[in-house]
Amino acid sequence: MNRLLTLWITVRDSLWFTPAAMVCASIVLALALVESQALVGEGLAREWPRLFGAGAEGARGMLSAIATSMITVAGVVFSITIVALSLAASQYSPRVLRNFMSDRPTQVVLGAFVSVFSYCLIVLRTIRGSEEGDFVPSLAVLGGVLLALVAVALLIYFIHHVASAIQVSAIVERIGSDTEAAIERLFPADVGEPPEQADTPVDAAPTRPTGAGRACLVRAPYSGYLVSIDGDQLVRVAQSEDRFVEVLHPVGHYFLRGEALCEVLAPDQASHDDEGAFDALRGAFALQPDRTVQQDIAHGLQQLVDVALKALSPSVHDPRTAITCIHQLGHLMALLAARAMPASRRVVDGRLRLVVPTPAFDHLLGLAFDALSCHIASHVEAYAAVVDMQARIGGFTRDSARRAALRRQLDRVALAIDAAHLHARDRDALRAAITEAGRGLAS
Repeated sequence: MNRLLTLWITVRDSLWFTPAAMVCASIVLALALVESQALVGEGLAREWPRLFGAGAEGARGMLSAIATSMITVAGVVFSITIVALSLAASQYSPRVLRNFMSDRPTQVVLGAFVSVFSYCLIVLRTIRGSEEGDFVPSLAVLGGVLLALVAVALLIYFIHHVASAIQVSAIVERIGSDTEAAIERLFPADVGEPPEQADTPVDAAPTRPTGAGRACLVRAPYSGYLVSIDGDQLVRVAQSEDRFVEVLHPVGHYFLRGEALCEVLAPDQASHDDEGAFDALRGAFALQPDRTVQQDIAHGLQQLVDVALKALSPSVHDPRTAITCIHQLGHLMALLAARAMPASRRVVDGRLRLVVPTPAFDHLLGLAFDALSCHIASHVEAYAAVVDMQARIGGFTRDSARRAALRRQLDRVALAIDAAHLHARDRDALRAAITEAGRGLAS
């Protein structure tokens, strides 16, 4: 089930799926309107001759012109999309290409033009002149004209959309919204704020069952990034087979073919060659060539960090873009600061069945800001934004461990500021801001 869900998300976000579905819908619509001509007969042509009174030659010429123009414009739309992808990859980061590929308006506009083209081809095939039986599907011909007008409107919208989508604010917002959606799904708000020391074990339950039998490994069938884990399926298999499963690496890890995905402990009398159980366990792991934010919050954070680092590089030198990314990172970390991290252990009927590596707040905080603190160099405003975000994130949690992690992040920024070539006045102002932020986090 986990693999099917991952496959569906991959197909849904691909550039071809929506256009292909729209083409199929346009073919069905064309056939339906052509067949409806037998129901309405010649009444429409007599009552509204200006709308439905076109002859066979006129209908052929109109639909041929529409089809020719639609396939031409579809090529232009595809070219614009490729140029936008190239600009995004070179200017921001290759990681953001997946966001452009899954952009729904782009898919719909591309699908609209190839759909109108397909529609016209189907209707053209049914038109007959007087020497062939004299059949003109008036409703279908009018439908082609209306679809062409809709496609023209979509072309105007698409030009506006592309001009907006390649702006850095739109790219950062798209990455942030996708990551925020994953946070809402994986870390529900109704769980509430974690208790003191939430990122450390709060009970005495062991990480492995005592007295277990022999262990065996379930290995990856092919190489790829681990994009999702179906914990419920792992628990079901472990419970039904009276086994304990420990996932060895978190989501986002790259597995080589044959590398161990998880370790399985079973009683000594249990069979260790049960391929059916092993196949069910493998089915709970989804491996893909690219990482996604479906269950991988760290990937969303790293995309923003990549864009910020690219902006801070000497070849680009765009600190305002980096600050925009820092603000978005602060927003996401503030969401995480107020939420409990998911439990790493699953106990069923009093028995430990599953252990899965889960992200810790301090680890995610480091992914968001460690690299930035080291590469900001002489950009004073970017340093100030990082310090400001640490202080403001602290306002969303009272957990002492998380506030301590924020203070450690401030210490890293202070070390980077001391090593940077800054004016003495700027350095003193940043140190004062760090001191004030640290005082607030310590209270």
